[in-house]
Amino acid sequence: MKPLFYCLVALSFFSCNTSTSKIDQVDTSKPNVVLFYLDDSGYGDVAHNGNPTIKTPNITKLKESGVSFTQFYVTAAACSASRYSLLTGRYPGRSGLGWWVIAPGTKQYIHTNELTLAEGLKSVGYKTGMFGKWHLGTPNEKNNFTPDALPLAHGFDEWIGTNVSHDYNNSMLLQSDNEGHSPAKGYKVLAKNLPSDTLASESLTGVCTKAAVNFIKKNKSNPFFAYIPYNMPHLGLFVSDKFKGKSRNGELGDVMEELDAAIGEICSTLEEVGVQENTIVIFSSDNGPWIKWSTRSDSEKYGDTRLKVGYATPFRDGKGSTWEGGHRVPGIISWPAKIKGDRNEQTPISTLDILPTILSITGAELPKDRTIDGRDISDLLLNESSASQFDDFEFFYSYDDNYPSAIRKDAWKLHKRIGSQTGDDYGYVASKETPLLFQVEKDLGERIDVANDNPELVSELLNDFEAFEKQLKAEGSFWDKE
Repeated sequence: MKPLFYCLVALSFFSCNTSTSKIDQVDTSKPNVVLFYLDDSGYGDVAHNGNPTIKTPNITKLKESGVSFTQFYVTAAACSASRYSLLTGRYPGRSGLGWWVIAPGTKQYIHTNELTLAEGLKSVGYKTGMFGKWHLGTPNEKNNFTPDALPLAHGFDEWIGTNVSHDYNNSMLLQSDNEGHSPAKGYKVLAKNLPSDTLASESLTGVCTKAAVNFIKKNKSNPFFAYIPYNMPHLGLFVSDKFKGKSRNGELGDVMEELDAAIGEICSTLEEVGVQENTIVIFSSDNGPWIKWSTRSDSEKYGDTRLKVGYATPFRDGKGSTWEGGHRVPGIISWPAKIKGDRNEQTPISTLDILPTILSITGAELPKDRTIDGRDISDLLLNESSASQFDDFEFFYSYDDNYPSAIRKDAWKLHKRIGSQTGDDYGYVASKETPLLFQVEKDLGERIDVANDNPELVSELLNDFEAFEKQLKAEGSFWDKE
């Protein structure tokens, strides 16, 4: 038996060394990047944040392989403004778009002088693909049907997805196509007038997942960036037949569990083609749940929505507000080759930090002719002990005009105006003369205003607020320079 025992020990040692050497041999200077961005999914819509009746095992597995940020923020609580900041590392007030949602008939779109994450990665040799909702512009009569309004003009090699949220009556499912000419050169229409096309709407999650899987397989031998902004769980909810009636949480749960399965399929593809270790996977949502509809049983557009809206628990309000529930969402970053997994990180970060961090890791240059509002947090990701460098967190909550309503600095949040689509001010009034102050690491629901007890801190935050607003207006946007 002894020879067999020694052989097994030696084989085990060799296997471990082989596994380690494979990781050591990975060129981590050019990791692949996969970015999942759900639509209107709240902090409490996922199992790892405590939801008791929605199963999200693949998102949990992603969390276990990386860092789950318990204080993860988006700059705006609505679609277009949030996506602008994610892709540029800049506050919505710099976009020149004027409003936080770009409708299909809006003339403006994300300016071509903006540097997107896709363009930054493309500059250092990445293949780039987008699979999901754009919502940063649509070719239309007001802009002469310009292709500059769509993803190929902003660093993406290919795209399939919707131009806006699928609940617009005239929204379209589009695909990039060299021979296409609708709604602009380089594109073709796959489906029109969503959501009246039920089959097309129910297929959205699957169609985007299949395209992302094919993109990964096609580009496994070179660095790639896959941006996957799924349409769901934005109202109206659509789910494929395979997932209907499967969740204890009803239709919302069905939608979330289909999304989770889709994320699992993409992560399995990374493993299948041998690139999982050296792929940075980011998971988040564009804003909190659309609680405006959580009390409606008779809406003409969506029907009974009382049980179809997600959870911002334990935070106040949701989408369309500058309370925590609108801006604070799930946030996970995984990179098995470099990041220690299964870590809950309490240091606050935001989507502004994604672009400068990823470009720093991959060696792409940041532009020097504009303000980049995000920070390079790669030290925080790679070295747990360096978290103290990021304790002084300053962040502005943008409202519907793309200008700030509130500021957070370290654990303190000051509201200079209250914004909510619900029309509920929760008994508060906020202005420059009478701002609200909350300690949001202790007071998660923003219930106890302590402004009168901290006059010096209030003065400091108001000064920071004023300085930021002045800088925004002074720098302007690329549209201002047209």
